[in-house]
Amino acid sequence: MTSAAVAPSLNPTHQWRIVLARDRRYDGDFVYAVRSTGIYCRPSCPSRRPRRTLVRFFPIPEAAEAAGFRACRRCHPGRLQPHDPAVALVRDVCRAIDVLPDGPADLTKLGRLVDRSPHQVLRAFRRVLGVSPREYRDAKRVSRLKSSLKEMPHVSPAIYEAGFGSSSRVYERAAGALGMTPATYARGGRGAAIRYSVVPSPLGTLLVAATERGICKIALGDTAAALERDLRREFPASRISRDAGTLGSWVELILAHLAGSEPHLDLPLDIRATAFQQKVWNALRKIPYGSTRSYQAVARAIGSPSATRAVARACATNPVALVIPCHRVVREDGQPGGYRWGTERKEALLKRETDAQESGRR
Repeated sequence: MTSAAVAPSLNPTHQWRIVLARDRRYDGDFVYAVRSTGIYCRPSCPSRRPRRTLVRFFPIPEAAEAAGFRACRRCHPGRLQPHDPAVALVRDVCRAIDVLPDGPADLTKLGRLVDRSPHQVLRAFRRVLGVSPREYRDAKRVSRLKSSLKEMPHVSPAIYEAGFGSSSRVYERAAGALGMTPATYARGGRGAAIRYSVVPSPLGTLLVAATERGICKIALGDTAAALERDLRREFPASRISRDAGTLGSWVELILAHLAGSEPHLDLPLDIRATAFQQKVWNALRKIPYGSTRSYQAVARAIGSPSATRAVARACATNPVALVIPCHRVVREDGQPGGYRWGTERKEALLKRETDAQESGRR
């Protein structure tokens, strides 16, 4: 779905200045969303300002949600009343569509619900969102489908839960938005296109690879050639190519994290995992920056106190180093233990985090 400004004067450059100024006069005119967190806010939100490269603008909250973002719990952008009557009309129609996601986006019926003609409804949608009510409904269905595919073990129930009347219809309309078929999407992107970037970092060469859905691999090594070979060996069925710049903002965040200036990495991921691996990796992401846990403590945290070795294996097979911080898991005696990218790197990561934490307390 395209994001269009409410008025011609509110282009992205102007909107960004409004966000930086936290100008309350524009609350209700648009919202901004942050790719790294998946959250959207009103312009005056008091939260820390993100990097410009991570920001998208939407004319209404419903458009941000159709794109997969969720409302900020701090500024509650969905509660605002728009200043523009056309925007208010579009929001009313969007809410009507959201109530019946599997219903037809018929202009005549939608017009009756808001006491407007079909032409008025369509014209308002085109001006505010740049799409028709039907296109909005389809975008919202795809967003629900993505969530359902992550939560449900089978594709068919997820398709119907998202509001698609048949599996053939979702393959026609949603595959393009997913970047792959629903079944492939649910499997973690096997056979999908993978883009990768290799850059120098404080801990050697860094490789970041991603599908359309999110990051599928982060690796540290000594040479770009070795990391690239490992990537192709790990994803032999995928179409792999060098990135043309689209991964830049994610790579910047990871480099800032390695430099100690970005303690929390919340990036979209596209990784496959067994139920046990998922439990372990979720537990690792809860370990605070600058802290460590023993393999035994992680095993207890996931309700499997005797699975210490299995926890170690899950750490060793973690495909996205740093975002899932397996380096924060150490031996019971406090020694670092093993690390896929080398013990020296693990020790350096832990020292950087500890030093950054201590500097922040001073």
